[in-house]
Amino acid sequence: MSTLYLDNAATSPVRPEVREAMLPFLGETFGNPSSHHAVGEAAASALDDARARVAQVLGMRRGDVVFCSGGTEANNLAVKGIVLGSDGRRLVTTAIEHESILGSADYLARRHGVEVVHAPVDANGVLSPSTLREALAEGAALVSFGHGNNEVGTVQDVAALVAVARDAGVPVHVDAVQSAGWLPLHGLGADAVTLSGHKLGAPKGIGVAGIRGRIPVEPLVHGGGQERGRRSGTENVAAAVGFARALELAEAERAEASARVAAFRDAFVAGVLSLVPSARLTGHPTRRLPSVAGFTFAGVNGETVLLELERRGVVGSSGAACAAGSDEPSHVLLALGIPPEVARTSVRITFPHRHMPVSAAELAALVADSVAAVA
Repeated sequence: MSTLYLDNAATSPVRPEVREAMLPFLGETFGNPSSHHAVGEAAASALDDARARVAQVLGMRRGDVVFCSGGTEANNLAVKGIVLGSDGRRLVTTAIEHESILGSADYLARRHGVEVVHAPVDANGVLSPSTLREALAEGAALVSFGHGNNEVGTVQDVAALVAVARDAGVPVHVDAVQSAGWLPLHGLGADAVTLSGHKLGAPKGIGVAGIRGRIPVEPLVHGGGQERGRRSGTENVAAAVGFARALELAEAERAEASARVAAFRDAFVAGVLSLVPSARLTGHPTRRLPSVAGFTFAGVNGETVLLELERRGVVGSSGAACAAGSDEPSHVLLALGIPPEVARTSVRITFPHRHMPVSAAELAALVADSVAAVA
C-alpha cells in the first residue's frame, strides 16, 4: 500500500483547482493592490472578489474579512485585538484551546493585566452553557472558544454558547480552523470567526479573521493601513484568491463529505475499540468533527505506535502539529482529566474530504497490528 496520509488536521495538500486559481497572481497579474494604476487595480479587484467570496461563506460583510498569515495570526488578532480594543480587562476561554489562543491569553495577562478565566469543560471536552454563564457573571471583554477541537474533535454547541454571551453582552470569538469544510459556518452568530487556509487545501501562510465591523480591534501589525486598518502590510493576493477558492470548494462538498467521512470514522472507531482492549476514544463519542478519531492506548508509547503505523504505510500524529517533539502530555487531554502517563499514549487519525483507498476495517486492523507490535 502506498503511503496513506491521515494527518489532515495538521495540514492538507494544496488542491489543483486552488493552484490554478492562484497562478495568474504569481505571474502577469503581479501588482500591489494599493497602487493606483491599472496593474495595481487588477490585483485590488481580485483581492476584493476573494474577500467577498469568503464573506459569503461566513455570512459576513466583505469589509469584515481580514486576510492574515494563517490561523495563528488570525486567532492572535481576534483575541488580542478585540480585548485591547475594548475597555474591558477580562477574557473567558477554556483550557482545551489551540496554543495560539492560550498564548494570546497568557500575553494579555502578563503584559496588560487582563484577568483570564479558563471555564472548565467536562470529560468529553464540552463547554456547557451553564458553565459559560457562570464564567460571564462578572462580564468580559471577550469569550473565545474553538468550534471543533483540533486534538479530540469535540464540537461545541456554538448557538447555545453565543446565546449565553449575548445575554451577558459579551462579544464571541469562534476558532473555526478545524471545523471549516466540515460544519456550517454561515449563521454561527459569532462576532469573530477565524480560519486557516492550509487545513482547506489552500497553501500555508494564509488565513482569515472575520471580525464584524462594529467590533473595535487594536491591530497587531501597524503600517500602511491595509485591511481597513486592522492588519497592515501588502496583501498576499495569490494566497487570498487561493483561500477563497479552497473555502468555496470545501463548502460545496461539505454536506456529502461530512456524512461520508463520519460514517467511515464511526466504523473505524468501532473497529479499533473492538480489536484493541486498551483503546479509549478521546473527546465526545458523537458530537465530534467527522474527520477526527483520537485514541489513547494505555501501556504503550503513542509515538512508537505512530512509527509502527508509518512502517505499514499510514501517517498519523499524536496531536497538534505545533506541539510535535514535545515530551509534555497534551494540555487538551490533561484538561479532560486524562492522567499524564495515559495522555502520552495518544494517537490521532484525521481524515481528508476525498474517498479513502482502504476500508475502515482494514485501517482499524493496521492500527491494532501497530499497537500489538509495541505492547
